[in-house]
Amino acid sequence: MDTMEAMRARHSVRSYTDKPIEGETLEALEKIIDECNRESGLHIQLVRNEPMAFGSGLAHYGKFAGVKNYLALVGKKDKQLDEKCGYYGEKIVLVAQTLGLNTCWVGLTFKKIPDVFKAADGEKLVMVIAIGYGVTQGTAHKSRDASAVSRAENAPEWFKKGVEAALLAPTAVNQQKFLLMLHGDKVSAKAGFGPFSKVDLGIVKYHFELGSGKGRTVWL
Repeated sequence: MDTMEAMRARHSVRSYTDKPIEGETLEALEKIIDECNRESGLHIQLVRNEPMAFGSGLAHYGKFAGVKNYLALVGKKDKQLDEKCGYYGEKIVLVAQTLGLNTCWVGLTFKKIPDVFKAADGEKLVMVIAIGYGVTQGTAHKSRDASAVSRAENAPEWFKKGVEAALLAPTAVNQQKFLLMLHGDKVSAKAGFGPFSKVDLGIVKYHFELGSGKGRTVWL
């Protein structure tokens, strides 16, 4: 499974088995985390075998079960932090999918447990991503029409494919509050209003890059 296939196959999963993340799968996951941290300057960390964050009433409200592993998205406080966490978090998520793991982005329905991840001075935890072997593979979310999230006249095929990929991106409560606009051979991306909208924008931009085949040079 490549990343494009992973994008189509990946759905949010909230219930997990007891199967541990170990061996070659763990090595590959830690490798992509290290690569993303080096490239971005983030401090993303994998927390394993820690059931307390998802053992509270908040997690039960969010219908989570069996979550013992998660990615802590930590980074230096700045205006780009949320978007970077979305972009690089999703990069890890899609690699995890190729490794046979399941995931779910989590903004609020978990409890911060002291000392299980590190946040240095000037850093903060943005959100977490539940990760592990799902009880199921999840189900696809309803998607808005491409015309609702994009603006383009005589859109080229690469732009259409980018928008199609962006619509597969996980967003807060599946609201897909973003707008992609074509300007010649460049694209601008705008976040909507709502919780974690800038995180969503980072996720969407990574999906668009993969779908369009244009990479990061596509942005205005």
